[in-house]
Amino acid sequence: MSDTQTNLEEQLAHLTRTVDDLSDIVARQEGEIAKLTRRLEMVMQRTAERELAEGGSIPLADQRPPHW
Repeated sequence: MSDTQTNLEEQLAHLTRTVDDLSDIVARQEGEIAKLTRRLEMVMQRTAERELAEGGSIPLADQRPPHW
């Protein structure tokens, strides 16, 4: 095997490992984002319910800003 071929195989192995590592990171972040999105939706729902229970007619999150 030539030095060039060996060097290319080493680079390919390194790049393959890097892609696998990045794929794992992206998959983990996708799960974290989904979990945080669900939590945020729950917080928004609870806040809207609390605002309605306190006598508000429209939850603030659903109101248009005054400049509209």
